[in-house]
Amino acid sequence: MDFDLPPHLPAFLEKLDAFIAAEIMPLQHADDNDRFFDHRREHARTDWDNQGLPRPEWEELLHEAARRADAAGFYRYAWPSRLGGSDGSHLDMAIIREHLAAKGLGLFNDLQNEHSVVGNNPFIQLFEAFATPEQWARDSQAIIDGKLRTAFGLTEPNHGSDATWMETRAERHVKDGQPGWLINGAKMWTTGMHVVSHCLTFARTSGKDGDARGITAFLVPRDAEGFKIEEYLWTFNMPTDHPRVSFTDVWVPEHAYWGEVDRGLGIAQSFVHQNRIRQAASSLGAAVYCVAESVEYARTRITFGKPLAANQAIQWPLVELATQCEMLRLLIRKTAWEMDRLDHKAIERQLSDKVSMCNYWANRLVCEAADRAMQVHGGIGYSRHKPFEHIYRHHRRYRITEGSEEIQMRKVAGHLFGFMGRG
Repeated sequence: MDFDLPPHLPAFLEKLDAFIAAEIMPLQHADDNDRFFDHRREHARTDWDNQGLPRPEWEELLHEAARRADAAGFYRYAWPSRLGGSDGSHLDMAIIREHLAAKGLGLFNDLQNEHSVVGNNPFIQLFEAFATPEQWARDSQAIIDGKLRTAFGLTEPNHGSDATWMETRAERHVKDGQPGWLINGAKMWTTGMHVVSHCLTFARTSGKDGDARGITAFLVPRDAEGFKIEEYLWTFNMPTDHPRVSFTDVWVPEHAYWGEVDRGLGIAQSFVHQNRIRQAASSLGAAVYCVAESVEYARTRITFGKPLAANQAIQWPLVELATQCEMLRLLIRKTAWEMDRLDHKAIERQLSDKVSMCNYWANRLVCEAADRAMQVHGGIGYSRHKPFEHIYRHHRRYRITEGSEEIQMRKVAGHLFGFMGRG
């Protein structure tokens, strides 16, 4: 078994680091943009008087960094080559995301809103896998150009992990002589709704509560009559772009859906699997950063006349975290490598337990690493002058979102005991 990086990646990472040093870091240091990353970061990013949304100048800075990365050929790395990308694999992306997150906070990679100089845009692969030829012809160019941007409307006020029990309904309805669908319901945590053009809305179109079949994914325009952003939910880590939205007799045309009618749940599952493995790699990278910073501080901090690192009470917790990082890295890369050898739609049936293992353990690990880093650094670690509190507050969400760790452990158990998947 070969544990070397894929041959093309070391050169890519070297070029990426050079680009960050030459283009992105000078942009971060210009015009006091460092305020978005130092101890002032939460206030600098948050428009407290506008529902807690991101400040426009913060999002403009992110857009400029992404624009420069796209012009340099890095941003679309994971996209198919026929769409201007580099056919980046799951393994490639896992390695790249760990590499970037291990650098700490910076304009090159801000995980709070999935900004990165190497973009994470699973909607491209998702749409390509599930779109009919007609849907591809209709929507693909708008997605590539950034004119069609979607939020993800799956979770509801009364339903999260139990998505097959969703209450949002879509019924066939003729309006002004045109066939279509009438949607009623509500969604929660539709991230990015303030900047997207559509909400990819999952609604039951047939079957009964609990059925996997009978759910359809609709493209609902943000300005559709009857669609309303009710409130933005303030969170542990601000700013927020996570609203609760409602649908009151929202009408969309007959073919305003992705994939097939009644088979939309597969789209949601595809989205979370791509996101889970990449997000696990990011959590691993952030954990590696916390451990490395703690080791460096412990070696240089003098207490009672000797380095803090001389104390086993400091060494051993970091040894355990470093060991877990090494083991997790192997599982993430092996799982990503296996994902690259499966058809896009086969991952749910054959590999979702391994994806869940990677994700729930990585999210737990980074929270433990950030907490330990605060402890090792003492008072300054607890302050906002170090990034550990920000890392903890951000990554704590992933033990809940896109499948809580309990749900992911349930998935692993289902495969392990033969209740689902391989058995």
